[in-house]
Amino acid sequence: MDDPKEKYQVVIGLEVHAQLATKSKIFAADSTKYGQEPNTQISVITLGHPGTLPKINERVIEYAVKMGLACNSEITRYNIFDRKNYFYPDLPKGYQITQDKSPVCVGGFVPILLKDGTKRNVQLNRIHMEEDAGKSIHLAEEEDTLVDFNRAGTPLIEIVSEPDLFTAEEATVFLAEIKKLVMYLGICDGNMEEGSLRCDANISVMRKDSTQLGKKVEVKNMNSFRNVARAIDHEFERQVDLLERGEEIISETRTFDAAKGTTASMRTKEDLNDYRYFPEPDLSPILISDEWLEAIQDSMPVLPREMHQKFVEEFGLPDYDAYFLTENKEMALYFDELCRKTKNYKAASNWMMGPVKSSLNELGGQISGFPIDEVTLAALIELVDDGKVSFSAASQNVYPELLKNTGESPLEIAQRLNLIQESDESSLIPIVESVLAEHPDKVKAYQSGKKGLLGMFMGQVMRKSNGKADPTVATKILTELLAK
Repeated sequence: MDDPKEKYQVVIGLEVHAQLATKSKIFAADSTKYGQEPNTQISVITLGHPGTLPKINERVIEYAVKMGLACNSEITRYNIFDRKNYFYPDLPKGYQITQDKSPVCVGGFVPILLKDGTKRNVQLNRIHMEEDAGKSIHLAEEEDTLVDFNRAGTPLIEIVSEPDLFTAEEATVFLAEIKKLVMYLGICDGNMEEGSLRCDANISVMRKDSTQLGKKVEVKNMNSFRNVARAIDHEFERQVDLLERGEEIISETRTFDAAKGTTASMRTKEDLNDYRYFPEPDLSPILISDEWLEAIQDSMPVLPREMHQKFVEEFGLPDYDAYFLTENKEMALYFDELCRKTKNYKAASNWMMGPVKSSLNELGGQISGFPIDEVTLAALIELVDDGKVSFSAASQNVYPELLKNTGESPLEIAQRLNLIQESDESSLIPIVESVLAEHPDKVKAYQSGKKGLLGMFMGQVMRKSNGKADPTVATKILTELLAK
């Protein structure tokens, strides 16, 4: 029996909330530092006491515009803030200051690269500025809910895609690109576990032979790429199952249970409040002048797609390598500097994706604390390229010593460990001759056509030379002597 899911296409739109890395809140001077004692980073402005007035944090606008420029969006010059009215226990004012009709960034796109090499641009609807709510805390075995207002008023940008994602992979790759962008720009730390980067997914299904989008379901409460993919896959199956049974899909908000991998209904769209948007009366409109926009453009850092393009076109690396090397800004800058010290770009990439990656996983993943600088790693690559040390010896013996940061150079370590390869033919010929003399039957077999025996001879040469024979030179001598 055919799988009914084959008849349907999932359609996804993501709403990504990024907490901006400002020191103070969007409309007040309260600190935004994470992890402080509950309700210690609040003020009468954050709590919306009568007689208080908000004042916009200029850095928030700059950060939002930077994200818009990075996403090829049109920048709105005349910005108005709005009140979004609804009641929730951790929303201290009873409304949220956001942008409704005039988002700071309109349209744009984010390029993505899939595992199979497919490249496409995911279209954006908008990017807008708003304030965060507080946080409700439900302690285990406690009936009461506690509220921490420290997060209230923290500046956010919300990046809203069009319904332009069609697989769970596309959605997670898009989310990874958003995370990469905000971290390259230095506007958000991208920490999903701490809630700095949060994602809601609008998911619907439609028949592949139809042009009519299905009813969308919004899924909240996802704090990792994996959970976003799991929620999408679950919703696709759930919605297809409903349609196949002839039931109607309810347009609703659902929450994702990470332990079970399932979603559950929170509220239907019909039950949602009328937000009664209206212009925020306490904030004047914000005009982004030509001079201000130009200053922001001039302060833009290098973007991941620019580094990716450089690594592919200038260094001749495959897309896969370039994608890995641009995963974070510090890694990309380290590799870029490494390639100023060595011309063997592919070897440099292999070292970064192999031994260096393994070390970073053990050290917590940050290149900033990596004990081997670019000059030293380039010297190690040169040691292998010059045939002085085998890659095996370099990676298994020299590299671990470099991690200890003793101040020795790669060459000094190789000499101390007696790893320098013997590449002088006059020294290697006697070793090769002795190996051939010890295996006359194997020599005859090789000369009769069993060329696979060359590996056996090489193994014996390496054993007799204590692993110091240059494989290239030894192979050349072996083939020459066996041909006689």
